[in-house]
Amino acid sequence: MMYAASVSLGITVRLLAEGPEVSAAQVVRDVTVGDYTDPETVRTFAEGCDVITFDHEHVPTSILHDLEAAGVQVRPGPDALVHAQDKAVMRRRLSEAGVPCPAWRVVAHASELQAFAADLGGYPVVAKAARGGYDGKGVWKIDSDADAVELFEGITDGVPVVAEEFVDFARELSALVVRSPSGQAVAYPVSESVQTGGICTETVTPAPELTEEQAMAAQKLALGVAQELGVVGMLAVELMQRRDGSVVVNELAMRPHNTGHWTIDGSHTSQFENHLRAVVDLPLGDPTPRARWTVMANVLGGSVADLPSALLHCFARDRRLRAELYGKEVRPGRKVGHVNAFGDDLDEVRRRARHAADYLMGIEEA
Repeated sequence: MMYAASVSLGITVRLLAEGPEVSAAQVVRDVTVGDYTDPETVRTFAEGCDVITFDHEHVPTSILHDLEAAGVQVRPGPDALVHAQDKAVMRRRLSEAGVPCPAWRVVAHASELQAFAADLGGYPVVAKAARGGYDGKGVWKIDSDADAVELFEGITDGVPVVAEEFVDFARELSALVVRSPSGQAVAYPVSESVQTGGICTETVTPAPELTEEQAMAAQKLALGVAQELGVVGMLAVELMQRRDGSVVVNELAMRPHNTGHWTIDGSHTSQFENHLRAVVDLPLGDPTPRARWTVMANVLGGSVADLPSALLHCFARDRRLRAELYGKEVRPGRKVGHVNAFGDDLDEVRRRARHAADYLMGIEEA
């Protein structure tokens, strides 16, 4: 999707892919297959590139610091990216900057996790692997002292654990912003994201029943985080909205984000185009929506193996539906595509998106 955005901008893209079958490698012309955690592989790949950017946050920052020392432009740079890689670093920096976060503490033993829970008045609490977690992986709800002991008995790789207050939130929100090296920044409308089993299954933009004041506060918060951390490119600030309407930061992502896939069809400039504009320091595009409502529904691997053929029904039923298939092998629960629907009636738009996604997952037959 970033490559598609690069075509109209005249930007030549070179890809370092972990395997020849990954989605981007199926469409990008200039592909190097290699290990993004190997310094020599990344250094060789970067030769001749004007700028390096990412579609995930897992490249070791030590490698990126070496690239910068060699004169390669890295956007976002490692000093910013580490806050999306390491939850302990992120929590510490955001707290120091006065950004609202859940109560948290880095814990190394079950007894420290138990003490954290006691300080909060009891269970439940949440434990997160400081590094490596995504889509619900590396996140545990701890309901008792026994759960705390069991967690640390099962952790053998020495990954630090961040303990957090269990936030009884009303819903999750996503505030997307993009920032260029020259300091220009724009904010997309705030989305509501629906999570199922730790995986985002739907976004609604703009977030329903979010007041103008609340939306502007969330956008201002995200823009402030981007400036504080020196982010270049897209920044997704995932928020939990408490039942009193206040928000706390849950996660950060410094790349085009799943909760921004609605922008491909629903905004004047997609997150993918604006990410590239920021990376090469072009003026940023208009992030405002094209329609009153846009609903994105993720397609997770289900009983339908031939997804392109299944689009026959979806498009015949809904000529305004937009779909993106990722070229991935269908496996249960894997994100293999998404659909976008847009219009003036939220209930109708949501029904259209959900029907199409369900059909592509084999949940509905007609």
